[in-house]
Amino acid sequence: MKRRIALAGVSGLLLASVALTGCGQRNTPAAPSGGGAAKKVATIGVIAPLSGGLSAMGNGIKNSVDLAVRQANETNAIPGWELKFVAEDDQGQPDPGRNAATKLVADKTLVGVVGPLNSSVGQAMQPVFESAGIPLISSANTNPSLTRGADLANPKRAYSTYFRTCATDDVQGPFAAKYLLDEGIKEIATIHDKKTYGAGLVGAFSEAFTKGGGTIVAAETINPDDKDFSAVISKVKAANPKLVYYGGEHPQAAPLSQQMKAAGLTIPLMGGDGIFDKAFIDLAGASASGDLATNVGAPAEALPTAAAFVAAYEKAGFSGGYGAYGIGSYDAGTALIEALKVSLKDAGDAESARKATVEALNKVSFTGASGKVSFDQYGDNTTRTLTVYKVENGEWKAVRTEDYK
Repeated sequence: MKRRIALAGVSGLLLASVALTGCGQRNTPAAPSGGGAAKKVATIGVIAPLSGGLSAMGNGIKNSVDLAVRQANETNAIPGWELKFVAEDDQGQPDPGRNAATKLVADKTLVGVVGPLNSSVGQAMQPVFESAGIPLISSANTNPSLTRGADLANPKRAYSTYFRTCATDDVQGPFAAKYLLDEGIKEIATIHDKKTYGAGLVGAFSEAFTKGGGTIVAAETINPDDKDFSAVISKVKAANPKLVYYGGEHPQAAPLSQQMKAAGLTIPLMGGDGIFDKAFIDLAGASASGDLATNVGAPAEALPTAAAFVAAYEKAGFSGGYGAYGIGSYDAGTALIEALKVSLKDAGDAESARKATVEALNKVSFTGASGKVSFDQYGDNTTRTLTVYKVENGEWKAVRTEDYK
């Protein structure tokens, strides 16, 4: 989704020169001019799905962090240091994600990573970064267990090196449930894709929806690689719901919505941030009209704090939009850079600064593109703003934004 707002303080020369950094490619630091001492190097990485059905979201994450790194180098944010950027493709799958994490931590200049998109991939990566003492900050992992452990009634920080800038499913699910109940929609069906994100989101939604007086008339699942949803649609249709709440991502949600409407189940489909992308509308076509999604944060056009990021991204010439997670990813990269201002100040090399970087992240507090960014005792962002969007005239339109309590 393209948004145009003026940017202050970013060099036109920098913006004109920004180019996409491909999977596994690196931005090489510029050599010092005038014969000065060579700068020390610290590397910031991204791991996200840069190929496949989720690549639009993944590349939005990558480009947004790339922009934060380039701006930090342009302004000499960390004197004596040059930041290098590298991106790896996790294909939206746990095993490639774990392999990408293992590859990155072998680089002694690595000081932090932003990503991944999928909660199941984040789950696979966490032990790798914890063992190396390297921070991992996600703008998109929403399963609450990643920060607070499996027993949410007795939360305990699962990994000291893991942080995130997004609100979690135990906030996003109830937020969606409250919206539907407020709108008088009290009989719904749920479907999820059995993955960590989808199952967790539907679980949190279902608990809040029934507690609020709603009824779940059918609870079904699909497989992540399914393409024909006729069987599950028949079961759901027989239960006569007023809406289908889906836990999963847009590559399955879009054809599900399309096939629902074609089968005569002409009710809205609602999902979480995993379907909030223009690709959902493009894949579903006219069938998407009236469908709903929640997303973390407020709409960029409603945030004065997002103006500079949006304008910089537009002017940078990236081939794709920043998507659902670009603003949060930019803030994740900025949070890491803010921590590095502390940890690298007196460090002899990047590797020796990793522990101090994690410690500094726990104390980070700044106003980012998405608003206030700081982390609680579990590594979660203390700001919990969410928005409900509806597909109207081929676009996602914001219909409600709240700070969820």
